[in-house]
Parts: sequence; C-alpha cells; structure tokens
Amino acid sequence: MDNNDWLKQLLMVGIGTTSLVAEKLKEVSEQWVKDGKIDPEGAKAFVDDFMSQFNSESANFQKQMERQMTNLLEDLGVPRQSEMDELRGRIDRLERKVRELENKLWR
Repeated sequence: MDNNDWLKQLLMVGIGTTSLVAEKLKEVSEQWVKDGKIDPEGAKAFVDDFMSQFNSESANFQKQMERQMTNLLEDLGVPRQSEMDELRGRIDRLERKVRELENKLWR
C-alpha cells in the first residue's frame, strides 16, 4: 500500500473520530439542557470549548503520528521523495553522458 494511502486513511479516521465526538457531545449537551442541568448558552459554550481543545489535541496527535510514521519509514529504509528526486536527476545526467559517449564512439 502506498504511504500516502496510509496517511489518507489515518486522516479519514481522525475526521470520523472528530465528527463522532462532536455529534455525541451535542447529544449530551442537548440532554443536559432538557434536564435543566445547563442553560442553552452554557451548553453551546461547553461544546465550543471542548471541541476547540479536542481539535487542538487532535492536531498535536496528528503531527506526532506523522513524525512516528516518518521515523518508521526511515527505519525501514524507505527513501524520502526528495532523495528519490535527486537519484532520478543523477540517473538522467548519467544516461545523457552515456548517450554522448556512445555518439562519440559511432562517429
């Protein structure tokens, strides 16, 4: 599976988790309002504050997961895209030089 596919899947799981948390939190806060445990403005502030903190922690978690994924790929010997691009450039230059030398020999 492509590395980008793994990252996309992790991102989708994160989005799904965030949506689920938001939905459940909204349900709970609505029930609290119905039960008279909290007023509607307090419920909205609670949900907004919680989701803000949750999203902040999710961003930190995502960065941490990306770092771990990068380290894992590095440990496995998977080259970075920049390294692959550099190698492709070197191969292109070498192929050009080989063609030039072949052309000189055939003259």
